[in-house]
Amino acid sequence: MPPKAFFAGPGLDRADALRASPHGLAELGARRDGREMVWRDGLPAMDDNGKLQWRPVADGSLFLGLDRAGAPHFSAIAEPAAMAFSVLPLIAQLDDSDAPLFAAALSLARWHVRHRFCANCGHSSDIVRGGWSRRCPQCSAEHFPRVDPVVIMLAEHEDNVLLGRQPHYPAGRYSALAGFVEVGESIEDAVAREVKEEAGIDVRDVRYVASQPWPFPSSLMIACRAQALGTDLTIDTMELEDARWFSRDEVQAAISGEEGAAFQPPPRTAIARTLLEEWLGA
Repeated sequence: MPPKAFFAGPGLDRADALRASPHGLAELGARRDGREMVWRDGLPAMDDNGKLQWRPVADGSLFLGLDRAGAPHFSAIAEPAAMAFSVLPLIAQLDDSDAPLFAAALSLARWHVRHRFCANCGHSSDIVRGGWSRRCPQCSAEHFPRVDPVVIMLAEHEDNVLLGRQPHYPAGRYSALAGFVEVGESIEDAVAREVKEEAGIDVRDVRYVASQPWPFPSSLMIACRAQALGTDLTIDTMELEDARWFSRDEVQAAISGEEGAAFQPPPRTAIARTLLEEWLGA
């Protein structure tokens, strides 16, 4: 089985069969065991232990699903926080078991805030299926939350790995290269294109490792490894501030948090960290 990334997992039983009945959803929202997610500063609120906070259902626009006891869970549509990097320190406190639900609620809320109008005719649309789609009363078009595929990859060469640095990273941080999959492009082709564009490296033997829902705003991170055909770098400075080859020992020291490590690794919430840990164990 592939390694499990942060934010990955079912979270709740999404109970798709229940979404089609507005009356049924209203009954679920009126149940005494029903719970609604608490939001704070544009994010699902957490307590001091990193657990999500809940209250009796007041709005319930979004039906998140059923817990193991069958209790329904909902959320309002809140204006979400703008940037991932400003909230990553807070997310680091999030309990792993609540992370999938956090990601689903945040992505759904952001999609509804940004897609209130029909993309087909421009008329205001209505929330349907418990918030898992919107329907236009004017032209009957139905719109579903979108997920943007992003490849994130490690290029390897003789027990070294290529990592890059973007200007907005914290001091010393290096991470895996990444980029959106373009229209008409396979995952393998996207990996090869992005590594070539950003670092001037040709790769082969692209291998899937794992995936991660990333709720900023709503991406599916597709983690891969590939064999580099050379090591001479040509860095696209519009995309990267720097890129370097790191040895296995350097990566191990960074992941272990050793003093004087060659770089600061990505946080545990990022699938780039999962990729590096998987590479070390290979």
